[in-house]
Amino acid sequence: MLRFVLRRLLQAVPVLFIIITVAFFMLRLAPGGPFTAEKAVTPEILRNLEKHYGLDQPLWRQYLDYLGRVLRGDFGPSFKNSSYTVNEIIAQKMPVSLELGAWALLVALGLGVPLGVLAALRRNSWLDYTASSVGLTGICLPTFVLGPLLALGFGIHLRWFNVSGWYGPSDRVLPALTLGFVYAAYLMRLTRGGMLEVLNQDFIRTARAKGASEFRVIFRHALRGGLLPVVSFLGPAIAGILTGSFVIETIFQIPGLGREFVNSAFNRDYTLVLGLTILFATLIVALNLVVDVVQVWLNPRLKFE
Repeated sequence: MLRFVLRRLLQAVPVLFIIITVAFFMLRLAPGGPFTAEKAVTPEILRNLEKHYGLDQPLWRQYLDYLGRVLRGDFGPSFKNSSYTVNEIIAQKMPVSLELGAWALLVALGLGVPLGVLAALRRNSWLDYTASSVGLTGICLPTFVLGPLLALGFGIHLRWFNVSGWYGPSDRVLPALTLGFVYAAYLMRLTRGGMLEVLNQDFIRTARAKGASEFRVIFRHALRGGLLPVVSFLGPAIAGILTGSFVIETIFQIPGLGREFVNSAFNRDYTLVLGLTILFATLIVALNLVVDVVQVWLNPRLKFE
């Protein structure tokens, strides 16, 4: 396993290098700049600003300087928040995004997996049809539609929850439901399909023939194999939850990394956009590695190759 992990980490290095390179040059070649959106400044002030941030250097020189800072773990200063560095902004906003992602993942697993198991156990029953309908609704309804609908119904009309902000526990409910419900639908369908496949295997019939209780058959024998598709999907799902928070944090005015990323993109804050891009890419690579290790642990037939 150690060789597998080290090999995957080495493979991640060129991937991250390509991401940094492409993002750097795409930002610099895009129209506008970090100081063009402000009110008009004199050419002298503009030259001083560009010199202060190193934007007067040739593009290749800026690129090499930035790579050197990234290797030291320094993402540089923020162009729009001159009092803070990118590292400080990430440290302030990251706990909010991680908490939102954790609640959304809990909603996705708490709804999707039980519904999928029940649908598989009661195949072609009203419970199966209801769970499948819920799953289809979640797949067809995007977060930028579901979020405003929940805010309108439960926030404005019923006044059960706040529609913006991140202060008390009730502020977590609507964003977590919006972000988690979509992935709960996918998890439900994957769990149902995986459980149906496992329940038809010979070892399940053998366990029942030996007199094992239904509870033991499901939770001891079937669930481990039935959840393999779910584990495979968790890597992309968590990545989708992290990137999906861009929309959710903007809708519900949550002070997290997603909202900061959107604002930095509009403001052409080069260093902040690049720092957040590198952070999200690193998290996705790490999550996919963890998922691969868990897959081998759940399915002994797989090997670390």
